[in-house]
Amino acid sequence: MIKFAPILLAVLYGLVMYRFSIWRTKRELDEKSTELADPILKQMTDQMAQALDIDRIKVHIYEIEPVNGLAAPDGRIFITRGFFNKYRQGEVTSGEMASVIAHELGHVALGHSRRRMIDFSGQNAMRTALAMVLNRFLPGIGPWIAGMLMSLVAARLSRNDEFEADAYASALLVKAGIGTEPQKTLFTKLEKLTGARGAAAPAWLLSHPKTDKRIAAIEANEAKWAAS
Repeated sequence: MIKFAPILLAVLYGLVMYRFSIWRTKRELDEKSTELADPILKQMTDQMAQALDIDRIKVHIYEIEPVNGLAAPDGRIFITRGFFNKYRQGEVTSGEMASVIAHELGHVALGHSRRRMIDFSGQNAMRTALAMVLNRFLPGIGPWIAGMLMSLVAARLSRNDEFEADAYASALLVKAGIGTEPQKTLFTKLEKLTGARGAAAPAWLLSHPKTDKRIAAIEANEAKWAAS
């Protein structure tokens, strides 16, 4: 029993971190967000709501500057203030903003947002347990290797989620009469908008798929839908 104590402690740590992460995320979003009020974007979200046969799609502005959209574990959709400012300044179109909302709706509908929180906590527990084991054989570098391995696993899971959410968004945008063109044009802008410099990193190290692969996947879906 004693030999399994580190693993049990790591699992317990993961569960505690899961509950704490949910609580911390909800408190942060509650304190720093307001409901989005933009007539043009409301018209587009109304189109998507009609396509989904629901009354409305509620979107919040998260008061931080980094350009991003996110789906909370409780199902709420957020656009950051920095992203909204890009839209107000004309750097992002209303259709492109609608594609972000559709993408985040995909994460909610497909269960990604809640699963990511569970995965994050589980990966922390596995990282801790693996680091303990590896450190016995590779003192000093065991924890580093454990961290690298879990980062690779997390990146792969995240990329799969992004492709799935992209496909969901494409289908919704087509059904709503908005189309996928704004979705594709936004991808070509994202690196500049976010200030990212990830293009030089290997694709398997990135948490999001590369732009050309995302656009190719959307176009492949469109071709498949057209043929069916």
